[in-house]
Amino acid sequence: MDQEETSDPAAAAPPPQAPVPDDRVTCRGTVGPLKENWQQWSSDHQASQKQNPFSQQVCGAPPPTGLPQRGQRGYGRPLEGSMTERRGRDAHTHVGREVEELCAAIRAIGRRGEEGADAGLGGTGAGDRGGAAGRGTGSVTVEFGRLFEHYVTISNKLVGVLLRARRQGLVHFDGEMLWQGQDDCVVITLRQ
Repeated sequence: MDQEETSDPAAAAPPPQAPVPDDRVTCRGTVGPLKENWQQWSSDHQASQKQNPFSQQVCGAPPPTGLPQRGQRGYGRPLEGSMTERRGRDAHTHVGREVEELCAAIRAIGRRGEEGADAGLGGTGAGDRGGAAGRGTGSVTVEFGRLFEHYVTISNKLVGVLLRARRQGLVHFDGEMLWQGQDDCVVITLRQ
């Protein structure tokens, strides 16, 4: 019986396929959706690369239409509503809170100065903004070593937060950078 089934080649062969137009091969089974997904991903990726200013696809070509050019409002900023913009806002808020915590720590452990005790501070610091902010306000001072010992339980980024606070005009200290051990006696003045 097995010999009879194999002896007839027309009965064992599948029915002939219709010719495919444009010499394309058709996908059968689960390969078809995979191909469609890949083509969709490829199209999406090409579209995103046309918007990416660092992509090789835009080198030498005019810049994409949706991006601002140098000198325009929004240049060098993340797109409005993007995750990058949100992360930047969140980081800015977080750093602002750390600066506030630093000022609170200086107030808590520092010594309140007398009227005019810090009058010699004007115009000497790299982050100074005019020199009048610390004069005659009874500002609070603390040595860096003492602040470091207290603040290490709060954050491990004391020097970075101090530099940020100085840039904002909230604190004053001499020197560009503070180093633990070497600069323990440097006086930090809270200018509020």
